[in-house]
Amino acid sequence: MNHPVVVALLPVVLFILTGYVAGRRRWIGGGAVRDLSNLVFMLLLPALLFRTMSAVHLEQLDFKPIAMYFGAAGLVYALVIAVKGYNPTGAVLALAGTFSNTGMIGIPLIGLAYGQPGMVTLFTLISLHSLVLLTAGNIVLELAAQREDARRGVASTQSVWVTVGGALRKGIIHPIPLPILAGLLFGSTGLSIPPLLDQPLQLLGNAMGPIALVLVGVTLAYGSVGSHLKGALMMAGVKNVLHPATVLALGWLLGLSGVPLAVMVVTAGLPIGANVYLFSQRYGVAEELTTASVAVTTVMGLVTLPLAMLLVRGLI
Repeated sequence: MNHPVVVALLPVVLFILTGYVAGRRRWIGGGAVRDLSNLVFMLLLPALLFRTMSAVHLEQLDFKPIAMYFGAAGLVYALVIAVKGYNPTGAVLALAGTFSNTGMIGIPLIGLAYGQPGMVTLFTLISLHSLVLLTAGNIVLELAAQREDARRGVASTQSVWVTVGGALRKGIIHPIPLPILAGLLFGSTGLSIPPLLDQPLQLLGNAMGPIALVLVGVTLAYGSVGSHLKGALMMAGVKNVLHPATVLALGWLLGLSGVPLAVMVVTAGLPIGANVYLFSQRYGVAEELTTASVAVTTVMGLVTLPLAMLLVRGLI
């Protein structure tokens, strides 16, 4: 029970299980899920991100692992598009295969497993994660939709540049990148957060992990896989296995090692992030399959994440 992987993963599993039981017994109603999600993403997570990054200086950040991560994500994204086709459904599934749940599961897990160095690496990735992947997903989906409209003889209502600009704006004005950038800017001034503000921020940040993981369990309790099990299992193969394997292979080829590579591999193996579900809802594309895939990748992650952590333990 004292194995480092068990020590890091056991609290994560217990919190998710607690949330699942609470959801199944209806201690937390289905209508409260969105409110709890807003609490995490709009208050607790920004406090944690800002406080952590305010103690980091730009010259300490290493962007080589981040560039490698996005390179690997691009390879997986292109493969899913090649298999599923250049169409709106293919665009949503490609995003699902590469967009990790870095907030609710990634931050608590990486914090427990790799401490402050791992958190800094993860937050550096998170600062660009939504901006890069959601922007690319928006652009590819919009262009794929315009292509299908053109085939049907329907004129497009907006230009490619309007699509790109709107996607970039949504990627930047987001509750995750903003507090990271604000924290880095504050840290660059050489100032420290006054104790009167630092303690409340610390308390809010400490609450983020447990509440987020309980919320994952509650969401699973209310989720339904239905007739999409086969498709969801295929997406789990992409997200839980292919994505981290690609990151590990590319990182090894580029000579990366240590905590940065371990964090990138484990992050790639995380379940599909909730933003993909919101993305599919917004466009009305593959909604049921995406919902099922989020649930299946989360459950499968309880098996694949320990394996990934054991595999990369030799890198540290």
